[in-house]
Amino acid sequence: MANSKSKSLKLQVYRSLILLFFFLLLAGIEWSARAEAEVKPDLAILPFFVERTENPARGVVLCPLCKSIYQYGEVVPGSENTLTQLFYTKIQALGRFKILPLEKVEAVLTPPVKRQFEEKPSQSAIQIGKDLDVDFILVTYLFRFEERVGSSLGAEKPASVAFDLHLLRIRDGVEVWKGKFDETQKPLSENLLKIGSFFRRKASWLTGEELAGVGMDEILKSLPGTEELEKK
Repeated sequence: MANSKSKSLKLQVYRSLILLFFFLLLAGIEWSARAEAEVKPDLAILPFFVERTENPARGVVLCPLCKSIYQYGEVVPGSENTLTQLFYTKIQALGRFKILPLEKVEAVLTPPVKRQFEEKPSQSAIQIGKDLDVDFILVTYLFRFEERVGSSLGAEKPASVAFDLHLLRIRDGVEVWKGKFDETQKPLSENLLKIGSFFRRKASWLTGEELAGVGMDEILKSLPGTEELEKK
C-alpha cells in the first residue's frame, strides 16, 4: 500500500514537472517574441507629397531633398493617397519596423507644419519625427503619375511614374537610405536590354498603381537591415 502511494506521489511530481517545463517553454517563447518586437525601431511614414515645378515649360521637376531631376508630367488627382496606402502595406510586410499608424502621422501635419515642411523639408521632417517620438521617418515625394490609356494587352499610352523615398534617422538627422523610381513603361521591342524587367512587369502593360508597386518592390530590396541603419 505504501509502495503504491509512493508511485502515485512520484507520478504527480513528474506530471507537475512536465507541466512546469511546458509553462516555462511557452513563457520563454512569448518573452522572446516580445523582446524581438521591442527591438524593432519605430518608424513614421509621411504621406506622399506631390512636388510640382513652378515652370512646366522647363520640363523637369526637382526633389526638394536631394535635388534629383525628374521629367515633368501629370499627377493624377488622388494618386498620392493610393501610393501612400500601397507603400504602408509593403513596408509593413517587411516586418523590420514598428510602423506608426497613418492617422497619427496625419494628425500632426497641420497647415502650419506643412508650410514649414515645404520651406525646410529635412529639418521639419526631423522635428515631426521628434514630436511623434519615433526612431526613423520616411519622407516620400511623388513627381509624376500618368495612368495607362488602354488595356493590359495594348496601350495607346503607357503608365509613367516617378517618386523617391528618403529615410532619416531622428537622433542625428542623418539620411541613412534613399531610393528612387522613374519609369515610363516601354514594350520589349524598344529595349531588348531590359528583358528581365519586361517579364517582372508580367509582360503586359501595367496600370500606374501596378507600375508603382513594382518600383517599390525593387527599391525596397536595397533597404539595409535595421542594425545597419542604426550604425550608418
